[in-house]
Amino acid sequence: MNPYAIEIVADGDLTGCHAVRREVFVGEQGVPLDIEMDAYDVYAVHLLATAPDGRPAGTARFLYGPAARKKYPSAVIDDALTAVLGRLAVTTAARGTGLGVALVRAVEDAALRRGLTEVYLEAQVSALGFYERLGYTAYGPEFDEGSGLAHRAMRRRLRTG
Repeated sequence: MNPYAIEIVADGDLTGCHAVRREVFVGEQGVPLDIEMDAYDVYAVHLLATAPDGRPAGTARFLYGPAARKKYPSAVIDDALTAVLGRLAVTTAARGTGLGVALVRAVEDAALRRGLTEVYLEAQVSALGFYERLGYTAYGPEFDEGSGLAHRAMRRRLRTG
């Protein structure tokens, strides 16, 4: 059993989510802070995983509807049915515990509760195997989405019944 509590962040308090993203994306991967903390945070559904001691351990977010279409205009998505998963990050201390898998599944569950039937994401090439093991399929060529890291588009249909 995963010892981390995963909850949807309410009322826009993204302090824990931002702390994880700063550690992983900005600190470890060198993504510029102004790219990592974008204007779409206000439109996204955010999930935060906390350790038993209350410290933030992982996060993810997803967009859907018009915000998804605006953020990903070239993606082949149905913004009425597609959740766009992004900003999945797990702290160094929590890696290898299954927390990443639990966060992806929590995003999928939250998307299904909103009537969405597919998840689209743009995975770092180094994470393709992780997402493939979870049922995601990569398609199209590699691209740089602005962070300087190679990505590929992926998608997964969700079971609705």
